[in-house]
Amino acid sequence: MAVRTAVATRAGRPGLLVTIAALLLVAATFVPLGYIVSTLFSTGFHETAELVFRPRVGELLRNTVSLVVLTVPICLTLGIGLAWIVERTDVPGAAWWGPIFAAPLAVPAFVNSYGWVSAFPSLHGLWAGVLIATMSYFPLVYLPAAATLRRLDPAVEESARALGSGPVEVFVRIVLPQLRLAILGGGLLISLHLLAEYGAFAMIRFSTFTTAIFEQYQSSFAGAAGSTLAGVLVVCCLVLLAGEATLRGSARYARIGGGAPRAATRVRLGVNKIPVFLLLAGALAVSLGVPLWTIVRWLRLGGSAVWNMTDLGEALGQTVGLAATAAVITTLCAFPVAWIAVRSTSRFARIIEGCNYITSSLPGIVIALALVTVSIRWLPALYQTAATVLAAYTLMFLPRALVSVRSGLAQVPVGLEEVSQALGKSGVVTFFRITLRLTAPAAASAAAMVFVAVATELTATLLLAPNGTRTLAMRFWSLSGELDYAAAAPYALIMIIAAVPVTYLLFTQSRKAAGL
Repeated sequence: MAVRTAVATRAGRPGLLVTIAALLLVAATFVPLGYIVSTLFSTGFHETAELVFRPRVGELLRNTVSLVVLTVPICLTLGIGLAWIVERTDVPGAAWWGPIFAAPLAVPAFVNSYGWVSAFPSLHGLWAGVLIATMSYFPLVYLPAAATLRRLDPAVEESARALGSGPVEVFVRIVLPQLRLAILGGGLLISLHLLAEYGAFAMIRFSTFTTAIFEQYQSSFAGAAGSTLAGVLVVCCLVLLAGEATLRGSARYARIGGGAPRAATRVRLGVNKIPVFLLLAGALAVSLGVPLWTIVRWLRLGGSAVWNMTDLGEALGQTVGLAATAAVITTLCAFPVAWIAVRSTSRFARIIEGCNYITSSLPGIVIALALVTVSIRWLPALYQTAATVLAAYTLMFLPRALVSVRSGLAQVPVGLEEVSQALGKSGVVTFFRITLRLTAPAAASAAAMVFVAVATELTATLLLAPNGTRTLAMRFWSLSGELDYAAAAPYALIMIIAAVPVTYLLFTQSRKAAGL
């Protein structure tokens, strides 16, 4: 049974090591912010004010806010609806739909945008941005919602159905309130991605703060105008963080005791089975069909000559190596922050958690330039090394892992940890035997999201990668920039294909860990 539980307990309080680890992460997140602030200070107050209070900034703010306000509710509706259908109904192929609906994360947003523009050349403006952003980012809601649904105690839902409530009423009154963390976290994460996205909106000629920042950096590399716009993005991020924290409150939801060690009884769709199946197929066709069709067209035009297996193999190996390493590091880094956020209701906990979201609202080029500046001035040994690239990935994608890990930790009963410690088990043993096991589904979703994000990341990798690094995304961008779309197609296709088995494996392991 899902209940609100107290968090001020000995087992639930963050320890010294957890707090130190979280503070170190917070210190790292302030590196890009320090870069922006130092640039603004060097610019001067009057020039900065002139750059901020001008009509162009008002136009960018209106476009960006409209994009967030329209896209986030659509993504929430689509992601939660698909998660409920896949996890709680007897729709055909439920075991396969889960990882399939994570696959859109493997398609870089700029590839998705180009696919739509190729199919519909007149596509541009705000609604085109909403369409492309929805198809690219709804899995950021789907994955944490599906992980939460797998962990919910089915007893309350079964009792409600026994009392005569229908599936829709049970979902609205029982399930939806327990998805609050996934809803708020997913909505926040999508909003931050919308603030930072560049390629997708540039291709449809829709101006946002990030597209304007890239234009400024292209003309003056690290000019004051670009840094000023990045500062406005930080303010927008703070507004989103404050709103999410207010709506979330201090409640956490967990089972009493071990809960029901079984999956929820799936709702029988009956005559609606075929329409629901067609709905899932339609969502898949819209989210993946258009970019895949474009890639297939490129491959058909290029023929066998575009399949350079040596270059493809090298790019694939480097992509998997970077993505897997970053997924493990980022998910581990998410645990101390999520622990403090879930187990403490203090203002300190909110600050610790919120600081890790701010950096992800910045364009990748800003983060990359900040790390380049720091490494050249103070840590030259790290300049153009894999360590710097992995640091950038961690700063950029920690919120993806944090949303899922936080949701999983919120459902771990503190009482089980207290019992373990009362039986003489240390805090470390308790964490690995109880806490980590119960959060495995959420951690698997976190790792999957980070893996796919890194595998398709472009901007920071271009600026920070050591000489000789050529990931799939880098090769695709290089070739497409030369207008050789046929030669770029295999790299885009491999990025999409590689994400499906990895995500399916993580889903399978998460279900085993949950005993489902």
